[in-house]
Amino acid sequence: MKLTTLTIAAVMAAGPVMADLVFPSLSYRTGPYAANGIPFADGYEDYFTLLNERDGGIGGVPIRVLECETGYNTEKGVECYESTKGEGALVYQPLSTGITYQLIPKATADGIPVHSMGYGRTSAKNGAVFSNIFNYPANYWDGASHAVTHILNENGGDISGTKIALVYHNSAYGKEPIRTLEELSAKHGYEFLPIAVDHPGQEQKSQWLQIRQQRPDYVLMWGWGVMNQVAIQEAANIRFPMDKFIGIWWSGSENDVLPAGAGADGYKALTFHNLGKDFPLYDDMQKYVVDAGKAAGAGDQLGTALYNRGMYAAMLAAEAAKKAQEISGVADITPAQMRDGMEALEITEELMTEIGLPNFGPTFSVSCENHGGNGLGAVAQWDAGAGKWSLITDYYQSDQDIISPLVAEDSAAFAAESGITPSCS
Repeated sequence: MKLTTLTIAAVMAAGPVMADLVFPSLSYRTGPYAANGIPFADGYEDYFTLLNERDGGIGGVPIRVLECETGYNTEKGVECYESTKGEGALVYQPLSTGITYQLIPKATADGIPVHSMGYGRTSAKNGAVFSNIFNYPANYWDGASHAVTHILNENGGDISGTKIALVYHNSAYGKEPIRTLEELSAKHGYEFLPIAVDHPGQEQKSQWLQIRQQRPDYVLMWGWGVMNQVAIQEAANIRFPMDKFIGIWWSGSENDVLPAGAGADGYKALTFHNLGKDFPLYDDMQKYVVDAGKAAGAGDQLGTALYNRGMYAAMLAAEAAKKAQEISGVADITPAQMRDGMEALEITEELMTEIGLPNFGPTFSVSCENHGGNGLGAVAQWDAGAGKWSLITDYYQSDQDIISPLVAEDSAAFAAESGITPSCS
């Protein structure tokens, strides 16, 4: 029998106390990426605190967040996974493409789902191969397509003969969009110029000298942490037009633009959710979490780009847990049941409005064949005078004629290497 959340709560009120629903947080509050890791971790934990304080958890079961510091280090991330998986962990959010790659075989073997939201291995969108890995609502190849779509829209649909540079973190993360941008270059006739930046990205003089010499029409950026700040400052130093500089969603936080002051005005970044805190949910967040002294941080990050993203990740996890409770008919769900809830997740505008986040993100659904959602993304722009990000486009659909074959090709190669027989039965 399928039970609603309310029914489960009623049953739990009369029954024995159940174990907590455990959500690990692989965070990084230290190191060169801390400025970006902190607001995400705060948003992630604060949302679960809100559910505990306001609703008594999920379906009557309290939530426990297990935070483990990774420092954005892959080895430490794996250690965090190994040290917390036995606590009943329902889903992992690695917040690192490197960690995600290492956890794909481990978590799959252990039967624990991983949600690499907007990062990680893009071809994990194919759930027939990557049974326990999810990357909804959009992935890096979607993001590359969104950026090119925006450039097309700014140029009347014709960008043949233009030059697009990619400044990228020289890691698995930064390299993810290269193949897609090459395919899109062949389709639309632009020249593609990839430029690597080594970790952590504090020195970029030579890269921006190359950009000044090569004079690309647009620059895209796949950066993280201090790399973003340095790149934006260097772009301002050479007077590169900021409205022609577009970062992926991990290169679009307040931390990235504020150090450059007025020089960052007009810089753009992709996003798969809305910005600011003008949403009803934030009234509850203020009342039950911040004012109650239960915030993970100082309570000063609410509404920032990465706090919103961490909160959004927690919200999607909570809704998947509710779906798992509904499907299984039990409140104290297992990781396997959580996986099933994630695969059956459907995010509608009606649901988002009910949560208190109307118009916060695109609608999407998940299935065995599609662990990546609908691949929608928008463009935000930084207004230095107002000190805020604003959406300047509707949500774009990514070019699936390019991306779908790439997903099929890469996931098939992984299946062959790993001895996996793709299945959605």
